[in-house]
Amino acid sequence: MNDVLAVDTQGRGLYEITDQLGQWLETYGQECNGLLNAFSRHTSASLIICENADSDVLVDLERYMDDLVQDGDSRFLHHAEGPDDMPAHVRSVLTASSLSLPVRHGRLALGNWQGVFLWEHRYAQRRREVALTLLSSSS
Repeated sequence: MNDVLAVDTQGRGLYEITDQLGQWLETYGQECNGLLNAFSRHTSASLIICENADSDVLVDLERYMDDLVQDGDSRFLHHAEGPDDMPAHVRSVLTASSLSLPVRHGRLALGNWQGVFLWEHRYAQRRREVALTLLSSSS
């Protein structure tokens, strides 16, 4: 099974997509066991698994990444789309473009307090696409 999940972002930040993935599995992966591969179709957004119980974790991650990869860094030659362009590419490379997620009985088999997030690395709002591929067997 293949599909594309659209995620509308409001600019730089972390957007939890765990529920959207779960709803997709309810529709297409009922009672299956296997792997759901989620792939960000962008070079300036990424996917991560992170704690979803305390929003301070997300704030801290963004703050750390801001310190690590600064907008407008004079070392960057590429800035075709503005000062957040090359930093967004670096952020994406440092994180992940795809995740393999276990599926048990038609549900994501994540641990306690784990969530799946699309991490938007650009400031402007965008529509992002996450390609989904379910590899499974019934029961």
